[in-house]
Amino acid sequence: MKKLLAMLLTASVIMAVAGCGNTPASGSDAKPDAQPSESSVAAESSQETSQESDLAYVQDKGTLVVGITEFEPMDYQDENGEWIGFDADMAKAFGESLGVDVEFIVIDWDNKIMELNGKTIDCVWNGMTLTSEVTSAMECSKTYLNNAQVVVVPADVADQYQDTDSLSGLTFAVETGSAGEEQVSGLNLKYTAVASQADALMEVSAKTSDAAVIDSLMAAAMIGEGTGYADLTYTVSLNSEEYGVGFRKGSDLASALNDFFAASYADGSLLECAKTYGVQAALIEQ
Repeated sequence: MKKLLAMLLTASVIMAVAGCGNTPASGSDAKPDAQPSESSVAAESSQETSQESDLAYVQDKGTLVVGITEFEPMDYQDENGEWIGFDADMAKAFGESLGVDVEFIVIDWDNKIMELNGKTIDCVWNGMTLTSEVTSAMECSKTYLNNAQVVVVPADVADQYQDTDSLSGLTFAVETGSAGEEQVSGLNLKYTAVASQADALMEVSAKTSDAAVIDSLMAAAMIGEGTGYADLTYTVSLNSEEYGVGFRKGSDLASALNDFFAASYADGSLLECAKTYGVQAALIEQ
C-alpha cells in the first residue's frame, strides 16, 4: 500500500510540473520582453525625420545649397565666374546670417521639386513665380518681387504683335517647366521648350523661333539698346505674378527667410541690392 501511495504522489507531482510549463504567463501570445518590429521602428524614424529642423540640418552641414538657372538680373556669372545678381546676392547675405556658406547649383528647372525633395539642393532661389504647382509642393517664402511674363520679338516686327490675338501664328521658345510655358500652353500657342530663358532668347535671335516668353525683369535687363540683344524687344504682357523662394515642404527655413527679408527691408539693404540690379521698382514691401 505504501508503494502504491508513493507512486501516485510522484505521478501527481510530474503532472503538476508539466502543467506549469505549458501555462502562459499572461495570454497565449504574451511577450513582455519582445523588441519593437522593423515596421514600427521605421514609422518612428519617419516621424522623427518629418519633425527635424531644416534650419538645423543646413547649419549642421555648414552649407545652404541654392538651386538656380542662369537668369540675369537674378542669378548670373560675372567675368570671374562668380554668381551674382539680386537673388544670388541676397542668398549670400541670408547664408551669412545663418552662419553657413552658400553654394549655387545649376538645375534643370523642370526637375526643381525633385531636386529639392532629394536634398540635392536646399532651396530654389531664382526668380521663381509662385504658381499653384510650386506652392502646393514647396514651403515658400513671402513674395518679394513683382513680375510678369512678356512676349519677346525682333524689334523690326514688334508693331505687328501688340495683343494676344496677334500671336496665334507665331512659334515660341520657352523655358521648360516655367511660368512662360504655362502661359503659351494656356493660350494654345505653338512652342518649343528649351533649358533656360537665356536659351529662349537665343532661339529668337537665331530666328529658329519667332518669339519667346520670359520674365519681364529678365527682359528689361537683357534685351534692347546697350545689351547683347539690341535687335529684340518685348511687347505683350501676358499676366501679373510674384516671386518667392521655395524650400522643402514643412521647412522652417522659409520662416527664417521671411524674418531676414523683413529685417533687410527695414534696414534698407534689400532696397540697395535691388537698385544694384535695377529691380527696385518691382520690390514688394516686407
